[in-house]
This record gives sequence, structure tokens and C-alpha cells, in this order.
Amino acid sequence: MARPRKPLLSIDRIVATARALVDTEGLAALSTRRLAAELGVSGPSLYNHFRTKDEILEAVADSVSAQVDLSMFEDGRPWRTALHDWAVSYRAALRDHPNIVPVLARGPGRRPAALRLADAVYGAMVEAGWPPSQATSIGALMRYFIMGSALGSFAGGFVDDQSAYDPADYPHLGQAHLLADQQEKVDERAFETGLAALLDGLAQQYERLGRPA
Repeated sequence: MARPRKPLLSIDRIVATARALVDTEGLAALSTRRLAAELGVSGPSLYNHFRTKDEILEAVADSVSAQVDLSMFEDGRPWRTALHDWAVSYRAALRDHPNIVPVLARGPGRRPAALRLADAVYGAMVEAGWPPSQATSIGALMRYFIMGSALGSFAGGFVDDQSAYDPADYPHLGQAHLLADQQEKVDERAFETGLAALLDGLAQQYERLGRPA
């Protein structure tokens, strides 16, 4: 009887396995030796597809960028609506893969999906009438805001222990111990509040350019 064939090693399989490893155990857990073990192959087999661990991390980061919806920049939505919907999709992708955010924060580099993302945002803003320099700034500030929101949970930073917030020391944190239990709701509301404020400010700048909001 023939032995069952091992799954073929491919770029997609390497990236998916590396992404799962980073998701569950963090960036420090990823090494070529550990990844090869997870894939059931010898370490040198990986080098047929990637020269270094950094190349694998770049590919993992780009696979997350590829999950971000860009259709809102192509279907005629107003620039403000498009930015809002894109920001929500971007944050959702980062929320699902928070451990890779430090790699994404380095910038797009040569990563194809990340460059398509930057191109889509910049192109849509210029097409909407923003001057090129301001379109660049908008792309940058949106990235700062979205990635910052994905780096950690505000609500999750508080402990579920009322005694940690003695009113003699922290007179305004009497309900802080409840935040951790409401983490998702608090963080979502904070993101939407900040995003609305950011877009309101951009709309005012847009009007000062002499263009309708």
C-alpha cells in the first residue's frame, strides 16, 4: 500500500501556518525551526520559498493587509463614507491578528497588498479633490489611528478588582473595575467616537478648500 502523501509545501501554506503561530503565541514564537516543525518538514525546505524569517513575517503581514476591504474606494461612495468603511474593515483585520501589528506599523515597504491599500486610499482622496500633500497626510493619520487602536485594549488594561481603585487615591475610577468585562463594547465605542471626530475634522478642512462636504 502506498504511503499517504504529505501536503505539498507552498507559500500559501507556509504563510497560513506562520500567521496562525503568531496569532496564538506571538512574534517571539516564530522561528524557522518551529515553523518547519509545525509544517512537518525539515528546516531547509522553507528556504526554497523564503530566504529568512523576516521574509516570512513580511508575507504574514501582507496576508493580513490583503484581508482589508478596498471596494469602498471603487464603488462611488463619498470620500468620508469610504474612509469610515475602510477604517472599520482595516481595524477588523488587525483585531483578528493583533500580534502582527508591530510588523505592519513599519510601513508597507515592498509588500504588494499593503501598497495596493496605500494606493487606493491616496488615489481616492486625490480624486475627491484633496491636494496630493493632504491626501498623503490623510493616509498617514488614518494609519496612525487605526493601528494605535489595534495595539492594545483600553478597557482590557483595567483589572477586575474594585479594591485596586481606592477612592482615596482615585476618586474618579469607582467604576473602572467594570471596564474589563465590557472590553469589546468600550473599545468599539471609543474607536467609533474617535473615527467620527477625525472625519468631522477632515470635513471641516475639506470645506475650507471650497469643496462641498
